Order: sequence, then structure tokens, then C-alpha cells
Amino acid sequence: MTNQGKRATRQQRQQQIVDHVVAHGDATAADLAELTGVSLMTVHRDITELVERGVLRKYHGGVSAQPSTVFESSSDYRLHSHVADKNALAKEALKFITPGMSLMLDDSTSALALARLLPQVGPLTVVTNYRLITEELRDAENIRLMCIGGEYSRTHDSWIGLPALEMVAGFSVDLTVLSTSAMTATMTFHQEQEIVAVKRAMRDAGARRVLLMDQSKVGRSALHRLAGVEAFDHVLLTGPVESGLLASMGKLTDVRVVDTA
Repeated sequence: MTNQGKRATRQQRQQQIVDHVVAHGDATAADLAELTGVSLMTVHRDITELVERGVLRKYHGGVSAQPSTVFESSSDYRLHSHVADKNALAKEALKFITPGMSLMLDDSTSALALARLLPQVGPLTVVTNYRLITEELRDAENIRLMCIGGEYSRTHDSWIGLPALEMVAGFSVDLTVLSTSAMTATMTFHQEQEIVAVKRAMRDAGARRVLLMDQSKVGRSALHRLAGVEAFDHVLLTGPVESGLLASMGKLTDVRVVDTA
């Protein structure tokens, strides 16, 4: 088996562990070994990695899920959740992009899915604070890549804080593409205040604003208000979305439900 294959297997197993612990609240190492079909030693290595990434927390006898404010923000966790939905949203968002445009992409994994498609468009300028997007696009010769710096957040794998806000404020781009952790029919939310500040600044930097939201985030709220739904020119969703909620959103902005098939 190649190293890449081994990594993929480990990632899949660790995602299985996280999903199980989140669903059940906690689990013992023996439970997880039985679940994944690997040795206790391997499970302990997985647990150690997941604890170091801030996804799980360890206690005597087992592991439990970090509060949602931690694991839902973790880039590592988000990379492996609702992947098909994010890819479908990215393909739909690509329709708004034409050669020569300037884009700002936030540190969402939905924006990362879009970034992977950008080299096929043609010459573009891309501004981002997400390390994984810079890694994705650094070798794309037709992409002018501009990186937002600041305080590095290991949880989000991105740059945030006052220096990032000041850099974002210096840009004026054709299109900003964002995602966030929750939305209702009228409002979008995020659980972390410092992330809200960066996303607001990015939204303001764009002449047009597109919001990408997989179905797991719709009909929920979080601690901090980000912006009203009307603050975005286009909202792309994956279904199913409750019809009344969809109708209410449609009164505020252009809303499109994207097929994941």
C-alpha cells in the first residue's frame, strides 16, 4: 500500500472515530478498536492525534467530544464532513466566476472545494487567509495568489486577528465567497467572535457576495450573529431544506438549492 493510501485509511478511520464519539458523547478505546477493526495500540495513536488537533478530549478510561465550539471549528474535522455537499456547492459557485476576476475566499472547507476548481477557469486573482487554499493554488500558474497574514490559528489552519482584519480592509475584489457555521431564515451565525470579524471584513471587501451552506448548517443558530441573509447577493444551499424556511430566505436574496447527485 502506498503512503497516500495509508494516510487515506487513517483519515477515514479517524473520521469514523470522531463521528462515533460525537454521536454517543464518549467512548472507550476498546469500543473504538471494535468499531474500526484495528488494534488498541493503533486506536490509542489515533486518539492522541485527534486530541492534539483539538477534536476530541481524553479522560481516564476513554475520550469524549470537545464542545461544538471546538470540533465544528476544527479544519481537520470540517475537511471530512459533508464532502459531497461542498463539492456540489463549489461547482455551482464556479458559475459566478469568469477569467480575469479577483476573488476573496475565506477559511471554510467549502471555499477550499471551490479553490480546487479555479485553475480550470483561467487567469484569476485569489486572496485568502486559509493555508490549505494557498497550498492548493501555489503551483497554479494562471492564479495570482495573495495571502492574508496575521495570527495563525491552528484550529482553523488560517490567519486571523487584527493584522488580518487590516489586510482584508485594504482589498476590493469582484467576488467574495464565504461559508459559516449556521443560518436561519433571516440571519447567519458563527460560534467564534474573532472569526465573525474576519468574515464580515471579507464580505465587505467584495462587490458581490456568495454564501455556501451545506444542509447541516441550515435552520440552526450559533452564539454570534454574522450578518443578515440579505447581506449576501447569492445563497447556495444543499437540500433538503424546509420549504417555509426556503421561502422566507427567498424574500431576502437569491437562494439556490444545489443538487448533490
